[in-house]
Amino acid sequence: MSTRVFNLPDLGEGLTEAALVRWMVSVGDTVSIDQPIAEVETAKSIVELPSPYAGVVVQLHGAEGDALLTGSPVLEVLDERAPEAAEPAGGSPESPGAPPSPDEEREAYRHEERAGSGNVLIGYGTGRGPAKGRRRRARGGIGGARSGATSTPALVHEAPAPVRISDAPRRTVAVRSPIVRRLARELGVDPHRVRATGSDGAITRADVLRAADAPRADASEGTQQDPVTAGAHTSPLPVARVEHFSPLRRVVSETLSRSRAEIPEATVWVDVDLTELWELRPLMAADGERPPSLTAILARYTLLALQQYPILASRLTPTGDAIEIYEGVNLGIAVDTSRGLMVPVMRDAHAMSIAELDRELRSLSATARDGRTPPEQLRGSTFTLNNYGGLGVDGSAAIINHPEVAMLGIGRVLERAWVVDGRVQARRIAQLSLVFDHRVCDGGYAAGFLRAVTDMLEHPLRAYSRV
Repeated sequence: MSTRVFNLPDLGEGLTEAALVRWMVSVGDTVSIDQPIAEVETAKSIVELPSPYAGVVVQLHGAEGDALLTGSPVLEVLDERAPEAAEPAGGSPESPGAPPSPDEEREAYRHEERAGSGNVLIGYGTGRGPAKGRRRRARGGIGGARSGATSTPALVHEAPAPVRISDAPRRTVAVRSPIVRRLARELGVDPHRVRATGSDGAITRADVLRAADAPRADASEGTQQDPVTAGAHTSPLPVARVEHFSPLRRVVSETLSRSRAEIPEATVWVDVDLTELWELRPLMAADGERPPSLTAILARYTLLALQQYPILASRLTPTGDAIEIYEGVNLGIAVDTSRGLMVPVMRDAHAMSIAELDRELRSLSATARDGRTPPEQLRGSTFTLNNYGGLGVDGSAAIINHPEVAMLGIGRVLERAWVVDGRVQARRIAQLSLVFDHRVCDGGYAAGFLRAVTDMLEHPLRAYSRV
């Protein structure tokens, strides 16, 4: 019997880590190939990890809430098959040699995947048998597959050139994976100084990342630390806990920081009288159905106004010196979730009726709050709508969802004293605010759009034939 280690696979789209949401198995459980063993949260969504191995779970790596790096161990399974069929890729320890070329690394990576390294796409599994096709011969003949073997082709091992450092003992470092070897080079980590934790004495990806993140010691022992530097990181109060950004929060932070740094944004706003719409909304529902949400109605009127002002539904090109204007609108809807702000996208929203928009909005919001929004549904919006009135606030100085060029928001609807035909009346009033990229259009264009939306909201029957 042999122990197989499942490492966190590449989740795609440049994602390098995931947060462990919950375990779906326990130590001692018997798992089958492709059985979900954990839920992890990425910057895009929450996904299930399928096991590429069958057997008995002997160890779980990480507690719920921990961050798992791509390539780091997730769990270990005791494989009850014949030892030769379950032997992990690795072969004999590597000996000194020249570092591999990029082509050799890519070839070795493919060998790793065929050997059951766990680097598989989520949802696809690994299959139940060895990879078919002609076995590739190892370059240099080091650590190649044994002649006549019937198991999955073993990973070809190539050794890095030994690094000679005056104050470090010379020895051969067991960096078996070319992926780990390349990561060490990119991070400037000396393999001789890395403590190996692999089951067979090999240095793992997690070992290299841990070494890269380790604080550097002072240049010499006994050096007195600069008082200014020493006080720079002193907490003013006892620290109760440290909460690291989740993958989603980091992506949001990067997007908002880029938006704030690159876009010269401006904001126009107006108070809108929703009394007539408020009274008509209950009558918009068919028998036995609930009326459409205010957000769905606002979305429809916004889409109608964007037909007159299409520049506001454009996107910046990657170079930032032009905009793309589209035939239609992919409408992003800001949704507040326990994971943070998410913006699922309604594609071709311009072709939807109020009823269709309402159904899609309810579905997208529920999916986002459950953390089940697929990554592809979080991309490609051309204009964003944000109903922050649901958060109990009247207005917001929003940040544009880069690379979009505008965002419309609405605050809470309140009964306020309002002058109508010379008389003070209690009316349903809300604030609309439009933030826009001033490079793309000027204030007159933005105000014209906002005025068009306001007119339809205040006189909803005028747009009846187009909704």
